[in-house]
Amino acid sequence: MRILFIGGTRFVGLAIAREAIARGHDVTVFHRGTTIPDGLDGAEFLRGDRDGDTSALRGERVWDATIDVCAYRPHQVDRLAADLGERGGKHVFISTVSVYDQSIPAGCDETAPLASLEPLVGLDTATCEMTGERYGPLKVMCEQRVRALYVDALVIRPTYVIGPDDYTMRFPTWVQRISEGGVVQAPLPRENPMQYVDARDQAQFIISLLERGASGNFHTPVPAVTFESMLTTIVEAIGGADTTVEWVHPDESALQPLDFPLWAGPEPVGMMAMDPSAAIAAGLTFRPLAQTVRDTAEWLARRA
Repeated sequence: MRILFIGGTRFVGLAIAREAIARGHDVTVFHRGTTIPDGLDGAEFLRGDRDGDTSALRGERVWDATIDVCAYRPHQVDRLAADLGERGGKHVFISTVSVYDQSIPAGCDETAPLASLEPLVGLDTATCEMTGERYGPLKVMCEQRVRALYVDALVIRPTYVIGPDDYTMRFPTWVQRISEGGVVQAPLPRENPMQYVDARDQAQFIISLLERGASGNFHTPVPAVTFESMLTTIVEAIGGADTTVEWVHPDESALQPLDFPLWAGPEPVGMMAMDPSAAIAAGLTFRPLAQTVRDTAEWLARRA
């Protein structure tokens, strides 16, 4: 297949592009940067900016599929469709579980109620500041545009994506702290639900779906675990003999809430316990978390 990536040189998009190349597909990457990461040998690169110069996407080139990793506002979806017309082939949109209403309970499937668009009322969605309150509704609007433009679209809704190449440093921060040993503070309550997916597992799933011509919405996280079990696995994989986790109330810690990456807050959050059974039935598999931990630690060591 000839696959066009809108964003394919960083983390989530990079993992999917690498998987596509490994499986023998012809990959074209439209991106802003000049640095080409390892693992994209043989790919074609088109320079441009989806919010600026998109001329490289125009013309007569035809792709069998387009994977959009980085649309955060509805006008970006519309502009891409205008540039490509019908030349983009099947559309894959990387979304998020943040599209759901924050009050949903644990165990919801892909039909759960979506976030209200009320936070966007009266705002220019192309220019308004991106805030936590607006992120989910903006992604809802992106999905709405995708569905209006592509009747057989494939929409992927992950929770936290983890693994090597994670420039956000959310999961790598925990790997780094625990690998250094000593006392590592973590936020209570320890039993709150947690979900994640290794970027490489998600990539394998997406390309497999694309090869089969699948459509629809899919959650891609592992079945829910607890925050404590995630950190315990990290300790067991790379922690030293002196490594201990100290569970603290965030307001009693010298650290700030933002210093506890991946933590969704003191109350259980339904979006950290989504039902991934549809994706699992469609072929999504998960490598052991310990493997992801060790691979992430090796990636951190190479960056040092």
